[in-house]
Amino acid sequence: MDVKNSDVIGGSLQISTDVIAKISRLAALEIEGVKAVSCGNSPVRGMFAKVSIQKPVLVELTDEVAQITVSVVVRYGYRIPSVSEALQKNVKSAVQNMTGITVSKVNIVVTGVSMETAAEDEQN
Repeated sequence: MDVKNSDVIGGSLQISTDVIAKISRLAALEIEGVKAVSCGNSPVRGMFAKVSIQKPVLVELTDEVAQITVSVVVRYGYRIPSVSEALQKNVKSAVQNMTGITVSKVNIVVTGVSMETAAEDEQN
């Protein structure tokens, strides 16, 4: 589904929900304590490792108002409520500022906790 904005001078503007999802993902990754935007670790490896049943960022549009659900992995040691609150504010702000689309809700789903240390992060 695309959002159409007919207020553009000399033409029209359409913003794909995929673009909104990408903005949301990047905004989520800016938050300290967020390890990844992911639906969780799958034990299946090999050719199925990149296949996901559910997308990590879901965007629902109703009357040009977005409701966004972001699935994240939080780093061990961070307070999940604090990380979630910062993530909600950042995603909402980024989407609204970049697209002009009103965001009514940002839902956070914590799918895991990362046990990696800073040294392991640098190697990846």
